[in-house]
Amino acid sequence: MAKRVAENPIITPEMVKPSEPNLEVVGAFNPGATRYGDEVILLLRVAERPILDDPDLVGVPVLNLNGSSSQRLEILTFPRHSPLTDLSDPRAVTYEGRVYLSSISHLRLARSKDGIHFTVDEQPTLFPETKYEEYGIEDCRITQIEGAFYISYTAVSRYGICVGIARTEDFKSFQRLGLILHHENKNVTLFPRKVNGLYVAMHRTAASAFNGPNMWIAYSPDLLHWGDHQFLMAPRIHHWDSRRIGAGAPPVETPEGWLIVYHGVNAKDGYCAGVALLDLDEPHKVLSRSHEPLIAPSEDYEVSGFFERVVFPTGLVPMNDGRWMVYYGVADRSVAVAETTMDELLAVAKGEPALMGAGC
Repeated sequence: MAKRVAENPIITPEMVKPSEPNLEVVGAFNPGATRYGDEVILLLRVAERPILDDPDLVGVPVLNLNGSSSQRLEILTFPRHSPLTDLSDPRAVTYEGRVYLSSISHLRLARSKDGIHFTVDEQPTLFPETKYEEYGIEDCRITQIEGAFYISYTAVSRYGICVGIARTEDFKSFQRLGLILHHENKNVTLFPRKVNGLYVAMHRTAASAFNGPNMWIAYSPDLLHWGDHQFLMAPRIHHWDSRRIGAGAPPVETPEGWLIVYHGVNAKDGYCAGVALLDLDEPHKVLSRSHEPLIAPSEDYEVSGFFERVVFPTGLVPMNDGRWMVYYGVADRSVAVAETTMDELLAVAKGEPALMGAGC
């Protein structure tokens, strides 16, 4: 059963220094997570918005794509009370029919010896750079493969939502490898080893006229070119994941299958964390799937925030004493962590009654 630590939330926006003086940090959440040496490494999604003196204006930060300017960001302003301005969703600003994000996100490194108490870097680790990252980079996952760490992240721009990938060996220098999937795709999580000679990734497509957003599996010879896409999972009516699902933490190999922690959404609880098992040799085959969530929003820091009722798992990290730490974003604002064991995760994934509702 996943047990929330007493220190939650372990990282809040107040702990993060803005990247520029005219910005304020409104979110530090949805972290990619891994072990590096004797430390737990998080790559936080840090969301910032402009500080404006005029209350009648609303500001939108975007990447400055003008190569002649030294400013990394451009602040667009719109009349707050205009009928052409829609602020109904706190995550977005719509003006004259065009949608912008109300904040821009980058990735920021945080490190810890015990997995609970973190020190956050003062400067961004990965900042938006390309036209496909004009509105920010978000919600990364970190997977160690063959001695290197691969960071898959969501890139947002006027062209849509895409998936980028970067590589590092030391969390000091990073190499962007480019976009790996077409637009309107996100929640990409890489497997830690090849299966039948190919790299494997989970991804989540956008909704269509025929169904909601579904999880898929894709295969690649080189981590850059992906194909052989195969359906994995869909939302389940009358379950905790009835409205929306998406990959969470990178898969963990166990003798019983690939264990995945993923998120699901329902009308009652909002965003929850759940568990599933996939076949080791054919990971597009689901062996079992939790009947109830591993963690559902119930604490104040999970229920209230920038966006209400959100438990968004993005990291699953082993500790030396046998504990597994589930790192998750809460309410699109902060980071929380819950402790569990692999036996307990497997039991929940297989739907064993004794553990149903644990941690909820």
